[in-house]
Amino acid sequence: MPAFLLVRVGDVVLVEPPEQDWWVGQVIHREGGARDNGNSFFQIACVDTGVIRTVNPNSVTGVVKPSSSHSCSAA
Repeated sequence: MPAFLLVRVGDVVLVEPPEQDWWVGQVIHREGGARDNGNSFFQIACVDTGVIRTVNPNSVTGVVKPSSSHSCSAA
């Protein structure tokens, strides 16, 4: 399963855009698709500079630190 499908607002993620340096940021917004709630794009704040960038989900390669809102137990 692609990493970006698991991303939630508040997560700290690794971003590896094509032909650019990687960086780490915190997801501040996610937009779902018109037909489903899949992630269409993210707005992510760089943890080093604070710059907010709109990011294609394919560039998010992993969750470094999940937000505290993730559930750790199964219902």
